[in-house]
Amino acid sequence: MLMEENGKIWAATGGDGRVFLEPSMANRHGLIAGATGTGKTVTLKVIAESFSEMGVPVFIADIKGDVSGMCMPGSENKHIRRSIDTMGIENFTYTSYPTRFFDVYGKNGHPVRTTISDMGPELLGRLLGLNETQSGVLRIVFRIADDSGMLLLDLKDLRMMLMHVAEHSAEYKIKYGNVTSQSVGAIQRALLAMEDEGGNQFFGEPSLVISDWFDWDMNGRGTMNILECAELFQHPLIYGSFLLWMLTELYELLPEAGDLAQPKIAFFFDEAHLLFKDAPKALVEKVEQVVRLIRSKGVSVWFITQNPSDIPESVLAQIGNRIQHALRAYTPNEQKAIRAAAKSFRVNDRFNTETVIQELATGEALVSFLDENGIPGVVQRANILPPRSSMNAAEPSLISSIIQASPLYEKYAEPLDRESAYEVLTAALEEAEEKEEAEKREEEERKQKEAEEKKKASEQKAKEKENKKKASSRKSSTLGKVASSTVNSIGREFGRQIVRGLFGTLKK
Repeated sequence: MLMEENGKIWAATGGDGRVFLEPSMANRHGLIAGATGTGKTVTLKVIAESFSEMGVPVFIADIKGDVSGMCMPGSENKHIRRSIDTMGIENFTYTSYPTRFFDVYGKNGHPVRTTISDMGPELLGRLLGLNETQSGVLRIVFRIADDSGMLLLDLKDLRMMLMHVAEHSAEYKIKYGNVTSQSVGAIQRALLAMEDEGGNQFFGEPSLVISDWFDWDMNGRGTMNILECAELFQHPLIYGSFLLWMLTELYELLPEAGDLAQPKIAFFFDEAHLLFKDAPKALVEKVEQVVRLIRSKGVSVWFITQNPSDIPESVLAQIGNRIQHALRAYTPNEQKAIRAAAKSFRVNDRFNTETVIQELATGEALVSFLDENGIPGVVQRANILPPRSSMNAAEPSLISSIIQASPLYEKYAEPLDRESAYEVLTAALEEAEEKEEAEKREEEERKQKEAEEKKKASEQKAKEKENKKKASSRKSSTLGKVASSTVNSIGREFGRQIVRGLFGTLKK
């Protein structure tokens, strides 16, 4: 263990001797900054390994995949040997660390999911790139879902809830506010884009339980929880929003702890500038609040980025422990950034901080940690200790075996789809459709019955008319026969008279 007997973390060695990180001040957070290739990942690993050995679980966002080597012991090379010899490190041994792997897409780690409800409208609105009006509509939809007791677990739940609210906007307007079809349409289009980026895998259940990160091996070393971010990093907005969600979840989970001898857990956020890129002021203020308050819950947050100016000043002001690797100045803006970085350190009379920042070799850094009283130490030019785990990325086969052997494998492997807003609203919609169909059938049956009765009445009327006609016809026929007989009789008589007359006349 690279630690002195007094319990401080030995992180680097410089001209003024060894540089120690005070564990009780680790929850004042930390910054690891520097240009690409200057040694930030090595520094991250050394600090994370020290936390693990102290029994502090660790979370690391792994952008490049090289942090995965923590599950393997390191190996000798000339650079590490030189560091061991020049720093006077005794009994240095290579070792692996208890490691668990997570992956939002479920390819190189346990699937990491969260629900729409857990993410909340603020982070989700940022994730979808909504404007203020659209974000307001999203907040209304969340409120209606909460008040109605409907769970928003995945994207189909949110889609169905949006449709429901849009269709009943007139009913909700007075209590919740106006919901326009244009805003709902914009949100639906944004959800389509999110689906294309893997949103269906990201949102759902079983949701990640943050407390699962709090685990130790048989030797009491804290578990390294590594989030595979190589693919996630290709979608910066999802990456930044997801890390913010995890930080917020951790804040909500942990009770107040006050001043502790060491942190309960340490977070390392690589490419930290993505947490704040294009973030609205309200969200930045929320992050600043969480970072400020979460330290009282025993959480140490470390931001890893290229330049300190990538982090908002309100957040940067909460960071007490700083490790600055080399920066390069090729433009006026970069020169300005170097001056700002130099001024953030407590002055060391032995060198010009601004000049040294540009001269640092790989693995070398300017270091300033808080002492046991919370006072920033004078900046030291020092070499970071070598890591004890492997600097190489772990083979996929090894990662796969670690995943399957983990007690979390069965818990997160298969997705769940329990009853939520989609099922509730779909059932209500089907019930309404069935009711409408039943009413429609009843109306058709009524109309058919009326038509049949009308037809029957018409047929009866026609039959009666026909019967009358037939009766009239029979009467006419009888009268006709009588008349015909009379006429014939008269005719015969008339005929006989004429004959008789004629004959009589002829006779005459």
